[in-house]
Amino acid sequence: MIDLNCDLGESYGAFKVGNDHEVLKYISSANIACGYHAGDHNVMFETVRLAKNHGVRIGAHPGFPDLAGFGRREMKCTPREIYHFIVYQIGALAAVCKACDTELSHVKPHGALYNMAAKDVEIAAAIAQAVADFDSSLVLYGLAGSELVRAGREKGLLTAEEVFADRTYQPDGTLTPRSDKNSMIHDPALAISRAIRMVEEGCVEDVNGMDMVIKADTICVHGDEPQALEFVGRLRNAFAKEKISIRKSWRNE
Repeated sequence: MIDLNCDLGESYGAFKVGNDHEVLKYISSANIACGYHAGDHNVMFETVRLAKNHGVRIGAHPGFPDLAGFGRREMKCTPREIYHFIVYQIGALAAVCKACDTELSHVKPHGALYNMAAKDVEIAAAIAQAVADFDSSLVLYGLAGSELVRAGREKGLLTAEEVFADRTYQPDGTLTPRSDKNSMIHDPALAISRAIRMVEEGCVEDVNGMDMVIKADTICVHGDEPQALEFVGRLRNAFAKEKISIRKSWRNE
């Protein structure tokens, strides 16, 4: 059983990113940008309504306040600052959900913040505390085996260990930085076979060709990639053939 999530709602103003309308037909969880790295008030409302109509779980996708860099540039912020802007962004999307008569399910940090929280104990703790203080029933998504997952558990949160079908892994379990030319897997067949292996066997091959153990609760498909729609459709079909079911709920399963 696996959750299939995608980062959505990343358009803003006159700029369109991704194909949210179509991708939502295939996923089980949507991580919606909250206006700092991408998204805006109009896009947040539109994406929440679309996710609700498709029966897709809605999550807040907070990032660094870095619209120009799409939240993929590291920023030096104190844990207190991080705590504050995480609460702020979750609160913004929660308000949209309330107005649309639906609820938040989870929180997944974005980009550089996500990657920093995977290794930095203080950043991870600040994010986990912000989620716990806002609503301890929310599920915290974090890189499988990361400090963020550990911090979430320490705060009593339900956590989802996330894996990536289209990213390569370093031997320590972290994602290869996007600045590296080998950070992405562009062959859909290879990405799908890796995803199936992570779910069924609990392991993945790192950049050195060595297998490492990995726990897969949820798989991310990047909505801003050009082939996202085609890939997620093929991935769902591959899961069906392997009799891998899509998770309907994070509780009581």
